[in-house]
Amino acid sequence: MSNKVAALLLMVVLLSSGCASVRTLDAAQAGAPVIYSGTRLDWYSVQGGCYPVERFGAQAPKYAALDLPFSLLLDTLLLPWALAVELGVGLTVQGGR
Repeated sequence: MSNKVAALLLMVVLLSSGCASVRTLDAAQAGAPVIYSGTRLDWYSVQGGCYPVERFGAQAPKYAALDLPFSLLLDTLLLPWALAVELGVGLTVQGGR
């Protein structure tokens, strides 16, 4: 494995534990934004927001500017689910008979 691949893999592992999208969706705070929540938390932190826990239900990652593109990607992938949650659509899956 090359050094570049190893460095990229290490960065992904380190960022996944501090990903704003994962933190906000895991918090499930009533009234907190769901659509692009991680991206919004990162942007709020980069802009100097003072109360991320009260607003988003989660603490911003230590390196929010570095996390921002990864949260944007994950929030975009989760957008259909977030829209369904925001609209109150129940997404239940049932097995066979």
